[in-house]
Amino acid sequence: MSQSGQIRIALAQINPTVGDLVKNADLISKNAYEAAAAGAVVVVYPEMVLTGYPVEDLATRPSFRAASIEAVNQLAQRINNEGNGDLTLIVGYLGQSPAGAPQNCVAIIHRGVIVAIYIKHHLPNYGVFDEYRNFTPGNHSLVIRVCGVDIGIAICEDIWQEGGPVASLANRNIGLLLVPNGSPYEVNKDDLRLTLVKKRALQVGAPLAYVNMTGGQDDLVFDGDTIVVGASGELIARAPQFEDGLMVIDLDVRLASSDPDFIISSAPILKYLKIAAGVAPRLGELAQIWQGLVVGLRDYVEKNNFKSVILGLSGGIDSALVATLAADAIGADRVYGVALPSKYSSDHSLSDAKELAMNLGLNYRIIEIAPMVANLLENLRVDGLAEENLQARVRGVTLMALSNQEGHLVLATGNKSELAVGYSTLYGDAVGGFAPIKDIYKTQVWALAKWRNEIAAAQQLRPPIPINSINKEPSAELRPDQKDSDSLPSYEVLDRILNIYIDKDGGRPAALNAGFAPDLVDKVVQLVDRAEYKRRQYPPGTKISSRAFGKDRRLPITSHWNES
Repeated sequence: MSQSGQIRIALAQINPTVGDLVKNADLISKNAYEAAAAGAVVVVYPEMVLTGYPVEDLATRPSFRAASIEAVNQLAQRINNEGNGDLTLIVGYLGQSPAGAPQNCVAIIHRGVIVAIYIKHHLPNYGVFDEYRNFTPGNHSLVIRVCGVDIGIAICEDIWQEGGPVASLANRNIGLLLVPNGSPYEVNKDDLRLTLVKKRALQVGAPLAYVNMTGGQDDLVFDGDTIVVGASGELIARAPQFEDGLMVIDLDVRLASSDPDFIISSAPILKYLKIAAGVAPRLGELAQIWQGLVVGLRDYVEKNNFKSVILGLSGGIDSALVATLAADAIGADRVYGVALPSKYSSDHSLSDAKELAMNLGLNYRIIEIAPMVANLLENLRVDGLAEENLQARVRGVTLMALSNQEGHLVLATGNKSELAVGYSTLYGDAVGGFAPIKDIYKTQVWALAKWRNEIAAAQQLRPPIPINSINKEPSAELRPDQKDSDSLPSYEVLDRILNIYIDKDGGRPAALNAGFAPDLVDKVVQLVDRAEYKRRQYPPGTKISSRAFGKDRRLPITSHWNES
């Protein structure tokens, strides 16, 4: 029977930036310092932390792969030169096969040397990364010995798939399994992760530490949620969601239990005063979504070096929610709201927009579009729907002109319900560089607005979103007395059908089985299918569901398939 002992590990839940090898190396070094100061012997970083993740088609550039490989070798020497060489670092980076194909790798670094390299087995994008290349012929796993503990390595999807490295490690009697991850946030995904991590720990018969990154990358957002479970599947420690930090933990482990591929240090640490582990409370669903949207917007702005954002304030709930998200993400002083009233705009549109601006303390101005619209109508002589869309496009042109002149990022304020059925105007309300709520249904917009106001009230602060913006009937105000319900079913009904048809891929039969009338289902299905060309031209926005437009769901624009 193997002797038991302890090991102190550090788990770096951090936010890298894609392509910024220098900044990411600095972040790795900073956390190595902190890990060493805390007495850890191993520090684990997220998947491809050195390059940022996901790198998408940057992986196919030989220059980027070469830079990544050079950077990880320089990092190994740097850590040693900085006096932290006795640490064992588990660092993700982009490597390549002998044939020059990109590979998702982890470098095991100790005393200035890359002792071993593990190459990811199961991959989410088989068009970019090569299939798994065995570390040694016939070996589908890697085990290193650190302080007498035999540690297995797996990367992200490696533990989501049956077989492969985890199955191999289950036969090697390891003392600990470390799993670097780049796992994007989705609603309720934290429950799936915990269940999976417990299952894999039981499978290998050893504690498992799952390390995930934080921050936003284009339309993805990473929530951290680093997890440690024991050999029996019990939850030992869990990091806060959406927060950067280093989690240091002591684990009881088996010693010298396997036949390792590499021995880094054999002398075990048998006994010392253990650090008490902590389990951070989970955020509620609305709090998770809010934090995901805030972090996604913040990092899109900051990582792309925008100084400020601008959006149209209609007095409605969508623009109010986006403005509040932006104020939480980057500060109200960097948010510019513009009311763009037309001859059809109601008095409450301006008063609600002004109230929102005052509540948040953002920059606010009014630009009348009626003269511009009148001039265009006189020259173009259009009416009906064309006139309605012309108003939206004048608003879009105005916002883009201010963006060009003043350097703001334009935020589109459309929600998932509108995007699903094409209830938007190309080059009008669909203009912008980022769409924060494009993966949020209208009913979720209302729920988030009420939740955010309740949080403010609980903190004895002024609720940001005007009650009238929440309670009034939605309207684009492009013609007299217009209401969204003139064209669409109620959002409560529409969102239920969209959830079946889009999120669950249920198709028309599933919607009918849920009790919806055939003519209503057919109308919604046709609207969704015909609006794909609009969705393709919509700005990127934070993904929070498993079926976000553009990322998870993409239909042919030209298609004669009729769901009816």
